[in-house]
Amino acid sequence: MVLSDRDLKKAIKAKRIIIKPAPDFEFQLGSNSLDLRLGSTFRIFDHSKYPYIDPFQKNIGNEITREIKKKKNEPFIIQPGDFVLGTTIEYIEVPDDLVGNLEGRSSIGRLGIIIHSTAASIECGFRGNITLEIANLGKMPVALYPGMRICSVSFLELTSPAETPYYKKKSAKYSGQIGPDQSKIHEENK
Repeated sequence: MVLSDRDLKKAIKAKRIIIKPAPDFEFQLGSNSLDLRLGSTFRIFDHSKYPYIDPFQKNIGNEITREIKKKKNEPFIIQPGDFVLGTTIEYIEVPDDLVGNLEGRSSIGRLGIIIHSTAASIECGFRGNITLEIANLGKMPVALYPGMRICSVSFLELTSPAETPYYKKKSAKYSGQIGPDQSKIHEENK
């Protein structure tokens, strides 16, 4: 069952779902979702340094990507065909009996921008800022501004609380993230 606007307000006010900073319901709340805003930190790929990415080479993420920060009114220009990692302003704690579903906003999608390639599910028990997988599928560069509404999250109720929520998993590589962390897939090759 998807939480309605009414249920989202109740869950956030009761701190069942924790969102910091507190959302502006008038501006961010939809009928069954909550809009999240784009943060100011991006991780871009230095694609000219290496001929390919080896996902199982330790620490390759630190070498092939670099972090950049933008000021509030300073645009981040994403070029056609580009792929970058971004983050939400909002820090989220999902309870053990809910799962989040991340989606791009239609208004952003109509510009050719997608905000997730594969990571649409926010596991129950996740705690941190959401990393966005931002790509420009269009033919023109697009200016993205820190603070703009970039995506939405809806919450679905589980039939019972998870036995092992994300924060209790040994494999929870991104628990507590605050910036757009690079891929940690190399940790799976042990």
